[in-house]
Amino acid sequence: MSLKGKKIIVAVTGSIAAYKTPHFVRLLVKAGAKVKVLLTDAAGQFVSPLSLATVSGNPVLSSVTDGASWNNHVELGLWADAMVIAPCSANTLGKLASGLCDNIICAVYLSARCPVFIAPAMDEDMWKHPSTRRNIETVRSYGNHIIPTEFGELASGLVGEGRMAEPENILSLLSDFFVNKGKLEGLTALVTAGPTYERIDPVRFIGNFSTGKMGISIADELADAGANVTLVLGPTSRRPENPSINVISVESADEMYAAVLEISNQTDIAVLSAAVADYKAETIADNKIKKKTDDLSISLTKTKDILGSLGKIKHPSQTLVGFALETENEVAHAQKKLTEKNADMIALNSLNDTGAGFGHDTNKITLLKRDNTVNSLPLMSKKEAAKAIVDQIIELRNAK
Repeated sequence: MSLKGKKIIVAVTGSIAAYKTPHFVRLLVKAGAKVKVLLTDAAGQFVSPLSLATVSGNPVLSSVTDGASWNNHVELGLWADAMVIAPCSANTLGKLASGLCDNIICAVYLSARCPVFIAPAMDEDMWKHPSTRRNIETVRSYGNHIIPTEFGELASGLVGEGRMAEPENILSLLSDFFVNKGKLEGLTALVTAGPTYERIDPVRFIGNFSTGKMGISIADELADAGANVTLVLGPTSRRPENPSINVISVESADEMYAAVLEISNQTDIAVLSAAVADYKAETIADNKIKKKTDDLSISLTKTKDILGSLGKIKHPSQTLVGFALETENEVAHAQKKLTEKNADMIALNSLNDTGAGFGHDTNKITLLKRDNTVNSLPLMSKKEAAKAIVDQIIELRNAK
């Protein structure tokens, strides 16, 4: 088990979801982790310190000072391999975003040098409030890992979003994080993501519906595994969670090609997941094209083949992964692409699969490798799919 011997701080804040925490702590201990629990005064109204001390095997700390003694928050922050704030109330979330420090959890959080995982828990209206959304994005921008809330019955009696992730799901996420952590240390990775926009005049373009979710998730997984990641990102408002990722923003296929080719020679791993336009306008009008006739013809020309270009110059120590989005004869087309582009692996999407392709939070992929293995994965979140891809990249690297 990847959590064996790991030192985990579990921080419990004032939410009814705190009743789940003893079970979560028990799961961590059963997995071999060493656990210390922090508790706010508000959380103590929902779950007893005695129950948490019993399941963790350690005293529960609820203040920076305890009578004549000092609970060293700096030492705790240095001790942990991970800090998990579960549940994280709306109040605590606002404090983390603002840097406020009026309890032991905030003090340890500000001192922590380890990864921090935040499992929000609140009613649906609170979860969807603009201030909560802003705070989530703020703490995410600090490099914290946000554990997605779940849909279900809430304390208000309503059914909706905002429910804290179940303890088993948080445990699985933590385990996955430590499985690959450091396995790509010292390696450089290049990821392309998002669409490209090919202008036809100053206000119009040829594009597609890609949001960049899949490629951004892959960049995050590679960075979490220790790689030094550069993300060449087409026009999308989405950004990676990991703050260490170097983002190069581009618009067109030509710009993406130039950015990729400039750094590809120094790259150990390249994952080309961007939905690059196959064609662009032969000429771009200087002014907006006016509606004058019933028909309009635009002459198109091919864009540069980024995956094929990298395949031609790939050196033996590089790992090259491409994507294929198909609508018919999917596996055959992907196998042809794998061979012709000199890739090590192709991640195949089929638009015939419900929940796969552009715009979804889920994906259904099939991984094809040069040893003729074809691994069809079930429908899963794009984060889970990204982890599966990175697992296979690590396997490919180990085989070189």
